[in-house]
Amino acid sequence: MIPIDEIEQPATLSLTPYTGTWGKAQAAHLLRRTLFGPTYPQIEQTVNLGMNAAVDQLLNLVPTDPPVAYSANDGVVPIGQTWINSVYPAATGPSEEARRSSLFVWQMKRLNSNQYSIQEKMCLFWQNHFAAEFTFDSRATYQYHELIRTFALGNFKQFVKEMTINPSMLVFLNGASNNSFYPNENYSRELLELYTIGKGPQIAEGDYSTFKESDVSAGAKILTGWMVKDFLSTTVNAPSSYFQNTLHYPNSKTLSEHFGNAVITQAAETEYTNYIDVIFQQPEVAKYICKKLYRWLVNYDITTEVDQTILPELANTLVSNNFEIAPVLSQLLKSEHFYDVAMRGTIIKNPIEYGFSLYNSTLSQPAYSLEINSQMLFILYYALGNLGQDYSKPPSVGGWTAYYQAPSFSRLWANSSYIKLRFDLSDYVTLAGGIDVQGNKFGVDHLAFLNSLSDPSSAPAIVSDMITVFCPKGLDLIKQATLKAILTNNLPDFEWTLQYNEYIADPTNATVANPVKTRVALTLSQLFKMPEFQTI
Repeated sequence: MIPIDEIEQPATLSLTPYTGTWGKAQAAHLLRRTLFGPTYPQIEQTVNLGMNAAVDQLLNLVPTDPPVAYSANDGVVPIGQTWINSVYPAATGPSEEARRSSLFVWQMKRLNSNQYSIQEKMCLFWQNHFAAEFTFDSRATYQYHELIRTFALGNFKQFVKEMTINPSMLVFLNGASNNSFYPNENYSRELLELYTIGKGPQIAEGDYSTFKESDVSAGAKILTGWMVKDFLSTTVNAPSSYFQNTLHYPNSKTLSEHFGNAVITQAAETEYTNYIDVIFQQPEVAKYICKKLYRWLVNYDITTEVDQTILPELANTLVSNNFEIAPVLSQLLKSEHFYDVAMRGTIIKNPIEYGFSLYNSTLSQPAYSLEINSQMLFILYYALGNLGQDYSKPPSVGGWTAYYQAPSFSRLWANSSYIKLRFDLSDYVTLAGGIDVQGNKFGVDHLAFLNSLSDPSSAPAIVSDMITVFCPKGLDLIKQATLKAILTNNLPDFEWTLQYNEYIADPTNATVANPVKTRVALTLSQLFKMPEFQTI
């Protein structure tokens, strides 16, 4: 159990590798920040691996199967087969709706897989960074998400280059309509303001200290000529982007003094890459993305001390590694600063973290047919959207407001309306059986969770393990006693031991299994409403 009497001191401002105590508290902190709901066995695994090996393993990408059709409405692809490189039927509407639903399900399935990898956490980070809505062709949307998966821990500079000409992004921010006759500045502006260098304090009219309005205009001209084709095609397997030289703005483009008055010479389809290279020569780029990574993984509250010590060092690591993201994550996740007790519980769970901590930490996955499992995950997708986070539709080009709106940041997830909906969801999946499809339920697997703990026959051990899994800062003695009283139904601890042993001797007997299940369900229901559970 995490000690409740740890005294928080001012946070350690050092990226020196952590060499302190390595136990369940530290392992659980690492996993809560890198996974969507760690299990107790994963916490034990992490303790046994040690910090260095655990972080190294978490930074490995895992292969992912593509989305598959789960209804006959696709019209082309049979159930169980992927549609990512398949044409549309003549009537595209029902097919596109089916593929879009399939993509939603695929996203939820990935999050529910609970692989020992930071991959999904970083995919959501980049989905927030390069926020784009679904396009009208799910094949293109899949390409966008697959690009994010490919570069989740990869080269940031190359990632920006690839995203710039990604078909979905070209449609979303009007890059496909940006041409020499009618320049469109949407993507050019966001490339600077949101994706690379960031918008600094305004120091003059049209001058944001990191770029000028003239750079937005020049950038738009540099980016002209990129088009898209074969969206919703009934003859071509996938949409793509291409360069049309006749629509590209000719001549050289000169950037402002913020970019050293660099001149981007005419270079046709490679011109945009030269421009991005110039952007990445500016030191503000590395610090900007490292600040976002810090907010995502450590703390939304970036103090002056963190800004002056931690972020510059992370930025130096990024630049010295040619903008590879993985070395920065490794340095951060192995640092004294990350494991400082003051960093625990500093972030309120976003709805996706909240929902999947209910399911993943309790080893709960749907276990029915493809069609039923998919319908369950589709319902879960919308349930999490109702909590304020639609995975596939950030509310604006800037992403979810909880990651940029000061001073509230992650506290925006926990307003009175959303908290009530969180409690409703946790009770639904914990007490009411969960999502119901044709009489099949997808809820918390109480007994699987119980049997994953260190000593399921001991009521004090169960409560201790629950706190380890779910409560970053631990619980005070009164709350610990409350949970144990619910678990044991206010009976002596030995009564729970007898009850559990009776169940384990005949686990398929509902008469002895259901009372155990009920006590665990009631205990989890209470814990899931505690403020400590709302944080990571």
